[in-house]
Amino acid sequence: MKTVKKVNLRALVVMAIMSALGYVLMLLEFPLPMLIPPFIKFDFSELPAIITSFALGPLYGVGVCFFKNALHLLNTTTFCVGELSNFLLGAIFVGVAGLVYKRKKTFKSAVVGTLIGAVIMAVISVFTNLFIVYPIYAELLVPMPVILSMYSAILPSVDSVFEALVIFNLPFNFSKGIIDAVVCFICYKKLSPILKGNNT
Repeated sequence: MKTVKKVNLRALVVMAIMSALGYVLMLLEFPLPMLIPPFIKFDFSELPAIITSFALGPLYGVGVCFFKNALHLLNTTTFCVGELSNFLLGAIFVGVAGLVYKRKKTFKSAVVGTLIGAVIMAVISVFTNLFIVYPIYAELLVPMPVILSMYSAILPSVDSVFEALVIFNLPFNFSKGIIDAVVCFICYKKLSPILKGNNT
């Protein structure tokens, strides 16, 4: 019982540290001009979450997604809409990848898990944005026609929000997941023993 409590306490501490790191990485977000509208920015904040998901399990990885966004509410400029979107998509990516890896802890399983997670996240992003995030965003911040105009400024042939989400957001979110996964694979082997507490 003491061992279980010790492990759980360590995992919670690691999750807290990785959440704080994820929060800092969220602050370092940057736009990708001419590739996607400027209100959508790229960051590496899912990196601590995917590392945690592989090292400690998907529940802890999703926890990192939740708490980093909770911390970011202190800096929100979107009335929590941006944080809601970031959490939903990050939790899907990290949760799916972590679940696949948990079943069979091999490099191949990690690669397959991140690919599946990135695809599911990208596809679901179209519908979470279309039915949840963008309607809230339009109600509180920017009207939907203005949102659409930001996409059509990049690609004039875009004439609906759904089309814009498929053309821009879907590949953006997929690429974001893959980039986070690649960086994770580069540094995971060195970080894993430290996170698990079995480094010597």
